[in-house]
Amino acid sequence: MSSENSSADDVRQVWDVVVVGAGPAGASAAYAAAVAGRRVLLLEKAELPRYKTCGGGIIGPSRDALPPGFELPLRDRVHAVTFSNNGRFTRTRRSKQMLFGLINRPEFDQQLVEHAQKAGAELRTGVTVQRVEQHGSAVPDRRTVAVLLQGGEVLLARAVVGADGSASRIGAHVGVKVDQVDLGLEVEIPVPETVAEDWKGRVLLDWGPMPGSYGWVFPKGDTLTVGVISARGEGAATKRYLEEFVGRLGLAGFEPSISSGHLTRCRADDSPLSRGRVLVCGDAAGLLEPWTREGISFALRSGRLAGEWAVRIAEAHDAVDTRRQALNYAFAVKAGLGVEMSVGKRLLTVFERRPGLFHAALTSFRPAWRAFKEITQGATSLGEIVRTYPVAQRALAALDRRPAAPGDEVSPSQ
Repeated sequence: MSSENSSADDVRQVWDVVVVGAGPAGASAAYAAAVAGRRVLLLEKAELPRYKTCGGGIIGPSRDALPPGFELPLRDRVHAVTFSNNGRFTRTRRSKQMLFGLINRPEFDQQLVEHAQKAGAELRTGVTVQRVEQHGSAVPDRRTVAVLLQGGEVLLARAVVGADGSASRIGAHVGVKVDQVDLGLEVEIPVPETVAEDWKGRVLLDWGPMPGSYGWVFPKGDTLTVGVISARGEGAATKRYLEEFVGRLGLAGFEPSISSGHLTRCRADDSPLSRGRVLVCGDAAGLLEPWTREGISFALRSGRLAGEWAVRIAEAHDAVDTRRQALNYAFAVKAGLGVEMSVGKRLLTVFERRPGLFHAALTSFRPAWRAFKEITQGATSLGEIVRTYPVAQRALAALDRRPAAPGDEVSPSQ
């Protein structure tokens, strides 16, 4: 905050940046803005730490986006992946180097928030944001956004970052549009030591019975995170898939400690990322990988960008400058995450029609396994592979055009 404004702003308590939501996206945004020396307020409606439905896989891009000195609270390090196609044709592939790490979200999110606080951000929990206003009686001038809390309190900010999850109120203000909604169901199953030992360092990915669906088992010490995801609207079939999946794994006899579900929402290509002095990031912006529905790396990366650009918007003196900075934020998101999302959408379309082909490639075709390894380790990205390897471009284009092969389709009745 510039010195000439500080005395006036102190009287009215105008924050440079208010971040709504203290998940990975919000904590990253708060950290980035606080590190730049700004007055940052981070709001969270829950009390921390709190549970989140999430597999908890930390791939390379997530690791690379963490604050300096961040020690990952890993529950396991994954060196092997077992693939199966709706319970059949099981094959395990291994890697000498760690593929990715597994965390519990309550610990991980809490640690990210602590890093933001150490950088200077102020945290308020148990706070529900009703709406934001950029015009009207609550807003003293054109450089200010009013954040209205449940209970009537009004906070003022030079810029607001919405990181309040997939049912985002800030996203509604910005006008976020989604074109893919999926239902994820998950159980946390405490298991005996003998069972835990069998899963140590290994995850399972199972291509499911409904188009675009898959299941996973992520080991975290004495607990297995078991989940499935499928397109919304297939609720009963998705629930049945999870039950059958758990049964097939021989885990039906163990009582889950937590059973939960949530919707993931993927942004439409033309969906806005800002409105005036308000930016959105992470799930609130519909930013996640459409095929795997991986969201943590998208939350961390978009959150950091949102925090950096919120600082510039906070410094903007007029609507033209604000608009320029908001467009630069959108460009930064689309140039990196947007490219990955567009490739992910194409892969999902192919995967929906031909899951058997994906299974065969990952279990038997060395370049496909190498690509999987390099993406999870953070050596490359989906976008980078398609951009760098003409053979990948040609294969994707050919698959886009080809109908499903006999025996390759999946139907809800299977």
